[in-house]
Amino acid sequence: MTSNLNDYINSILPLWIKGKKILITGGTTGIGRATALLLAAMGNNVFICGHHEQQLNDTLHDFEALNTSGSLSGIVVDLATEAGILQLFEEFDNMYEHLDILVNNAAIAFQSVKQGTYSDQAYLLRTNILAYLSCAQAALSRMEPRGSGHIVNVGSMSADIREAESSVYVCSKGGIQAFTESLRKEVNPKGIQVSLIEPGSVGTDMQPYSPQEQRNKIESMEMLFAEDIARAIAFIVSQPMRTSIVNMQVKPLLQII
Repeated sequence: MTSNLNDYINSILPLWIKGKKILITGGTTGIGRATALLLAAMGNNVFICGHHEQQLNDTLHDFEALNTSGSLSGIVVDLATEAGILQLFEEFDNMYEHLDILVNNAAIAFQSVKQGTYSDQAYLLRTNILAYLSCAQAALSRMEPRGSGHIVNVGSMSADIREAESSVYVCSKGGIQAFTESLRKEVNPKGIQVSLIEPGSVGTDMQPYSPQEQRNKIESMEMLFAEDIARAIAFIVSQPMRTSIVNMQVKPLLQII
């Protein structure tokens, strides 16, 4: 009876991943950074990219201070360009023989369609949508021959809330929501998992609030830490193959919308 109970307990507890080869875009700030540090600290080999050298160096330095068994490395690229995406996967291939998990996370904020120029809006769409598509394409070319892999797209509850004065960002996250659902149906039969996580309000540099205002909102439970979403992503990718987490929404307890 005890053995059966232990088997049952072990079957429902997450078997936290270890030793996986993981690529995280936008891994030098916010949710991507928190996820990279957590997954690497759990004993995985994590490769990240970001837009600024100092942010990358700060993230790598913080990981070294953790003194854990995993590894963290990365490069600076612009994922709004084809050259940047090609460089990202070339650098990853130079380090690792296969790719287990892609976390598509890199994105930039934008407000109303009335703001910015055509070039500004095109740059956001290349970063927030086209880069997700291109990175997924590159990941699938590495996952499909092995018949395994997991793609996690980081979206936003903005895709459903559709708040005013944020029409361009909402457009991009709505696109990621639709893309993820269609892609999942396409590649699940090939042994590849596809999940969408849609955070609510999270304290990151994408927020139009000062650091102190963000801290106040976190204390009042109107905003989350980036680490809260990182834990959710770790949970998603730690599930057994038979379990497909299709869509997870995570919001602060007292977020109004």
